[in-house]
Amino acid sequence: MTPTDDGARPPRGMLAVLMLGQFLVNVDTAIVNVAAPSVQDDLHPSGGALELVVSGYTLTYAVLLVTGARLGQARGHRRMFLLGLAAFTAASLACGLAPVTGALAAARLVQGAAGALMVPQVLSGIQIHFTGKARARAQGMLVMALSGGAVAGQVLGGVMVSADLFGLGWRPVFLVNVPAGIALLAAGARVLPRDAGHGAGRLDLGGVALLSAGVPLAIVPLIFGREAGWPAWTWICLAASVPVLALFVRRQRNVAARGGTPLVNLGVLARPVVAWSLGSIALATSTYFGMLFTLALYLQQGLGKSATFSGLVLVSWVAAFGVAGPLLPRLPARVSAHAPIAGYLILAAAYLATGLSHADGALLAVLLGFGGLGLGLGFASQLGRATADVPARLAPDLSGVLNTNSQLSAVAGVAVFGTLYLGLGGPPRHAFTVVTAAFAGTALAACAAGLAGWLAARREQAPPGGQGSSPARRADVTASSRV
Repeated sequence: MTPTDDGARPPRGMLAVLMLGQFLVNVDTAIVNVAAPSVQDDLHPSGGALELVVSGYTLTYAVLLVTGARLGQARGHRRMFLLGLAAFTAASLACGLAPVTGALAAARLVQGAAGALMVPQVLSGIQIHFTGKARARAQGMLVMALSGGAVAGQVLGGVMVSADLFGLGWRPVFLVNVPAGIALLAAGARVLPRDAGHGAGRLDLGGVALLSAGVPLAIVPLIFGREAGWPAWTWICLAASVPVLALFVRRQRNVAARGGTPLVNLGVLARPVVAWSLGSIALATSTYFGMLFTLALYLQQGLGKSATFSGLVLVSWVAAFGVAGPLLPRLPARVSAHAPIAGYLILAAAYLATGLSHADGALLAVLLGFGGLGLGLGFASQLGRATADVPARLAPDLSGVLNTNSQLSAVAGVAVFGTLYLGLGGPPRHAFTVVTAAFAGTALAACAAGLAGWLAARREQAPPGGQGSSPARRADVTASSRV
């Protein structure tokens, strides 16, 4: 299938399948947090084992996203999406039937790996098969799928566990993926365009090994360090991750210099607009996941609110985040060009207002809605700018790096801000005020990075002589075109 331009009809069936695949993966990122107490009551895992059940999915997902993107390019995006979806469905069944904690944790690891194989094909498919207004609309729908999955994970998890369907307790939160996955497989086999991929390029197995070692060395201590009291092994692992990841970068450069196909084309990160956009997205995303963790503790343990209230109050955030995607293309060009800066300023203001007001009812939901809108505006606009600055042949590289960047920032956000909140002690209101101030400061740093990206785009706006336009400029035009 050739790319869909402004004048052609978008392949809606293909887009629907891709969006639903992203939706399923996002649901399972959030839904287990709500079901964790039920899992603990049923299987009686240790604290560390329960943490592995929750975070093991994110761990393998983050480690293998870049590999999944490269496999899509080499073996075909359609084939890898369907293979990942089939493995995800089977792993969900294994999770739902797991008799012991070890089996559940292992199935969750497989589930995360399957998601890593499937998700990079979503952004790659959008970038390859859509251009102009069609791409702007597709990216807006992607933001809605991300937020919709988060909403479903928060709400459905609580509803299913509370309903205790067929006396199965927590198991339906996984089993519901099985019929959904089968139906999506049937639809995907019918509507996804066939692509042979570029099979001549060999997968950089050495790069896979180094990345698969370096990322866990950095992530595992952040996941388990606070609970374990930060023993020596956590610091050894963190220190060891630096040379391992440095070796990975060196290998990628050497493979590219020899004319091979590196796991990550570092030329993508060498583009200033992309680099600043990734840094800005990482900072803003880390505050969101840190907020999810600390807000739940503050509401339930500090204010005595129910788990249902804790989950539902965040619906305004994720709903507003989803609104930002379709809203952005409707804004005037001059406004949308500054959307990252404005969005992260709104995000910082929402954090400060939330912490200083000590809101715990309708006002809290309203303030969280503003925060979600700010994050959505920044994320959607930077996603459009970064993808437009990169040619289609580098779509797998950008897709894998973007997704991995978000997942790693999520883990870091929980570790850093969670440790800050738990370490402050004293009245919960005071601790929450301090941590929301830290969120606001980080959002302002994201705003500064967004400004740097905008300045980089301005420098690339026109070649010497003042004629023509750059990819960065076209990104602004694409993001701001009216649908």
